[in-house]
Amino acid sequence: MNQQSPVVYLLDDDPDVREGLALLLRSVGLRSEAYASSAEFIGGYAPHAIGCLILDIRMPGESGLQLLDRLSAEHIDLPVIILTGHGDLAACRRAFRSGAVEFLSKPADEGELIEAVQGAVRAHIRSREKAGVSRQAQARLARLTEREGEVLAMIVDGLSNKQIARELALSPRTVESHRANLFEKLEVDSLAQLVRLYLTALAPE
Repeated sequence: MNQQSPVVYLLDDDPDVREGLALLLRSVGLRSEAYASSAEFIGGYAPHAIGCLILDIRMPGESGLQLLDRLSAEHIDLPVIILTGHGDLAACRRAFRSGAVEFLSKPADEGELIEAVQGAVRAHIRSREKAGVSRQAQARLARLTEREGEVLAMIVDGLSNKQIARELALSPRTVESHRANLFEKLEVDSLAQLVRLYLTALAPE
């Protein structure tokens, strides 16, 4: 995949907090974009961006937890770090249930925050790379005919050519022909590669 420069989105209604976080991130070479409200963030967020979101809980309008619920419901994969001065156990539990990767209290230890951000960015890169590989595998499987797809599923299940022939009421020679087509269309050289490609395509993104 094309490596993008990671973006750390800062969402906090306090301008001093936003400025301080931006300076801290810049000191370790991380680019940031700051927003004062959920509406501003939704308007400026790039869905294909690599990075993470540092999110306060208490803000005018939509709260941080409400935004987190919305991101989760819309399957937006941006890792979220909650950074708040108003955290409690209930808010912490709700944040993690909605997909937050970290929950920190203000004022956060700078080293701990940077470590959380860098970990979130690395995890996001790995997740996007895995999703890209899965989409490539799915594109290869889309080349197959319906019958070839049936033969492939049975090969992955461990059935022999003769067993597949019986299941599909085909001749063993026809199954062998389908098998050869599978290897050619999917650009694989071994049964192990064939199975790996199939499982990769089925893996959730």
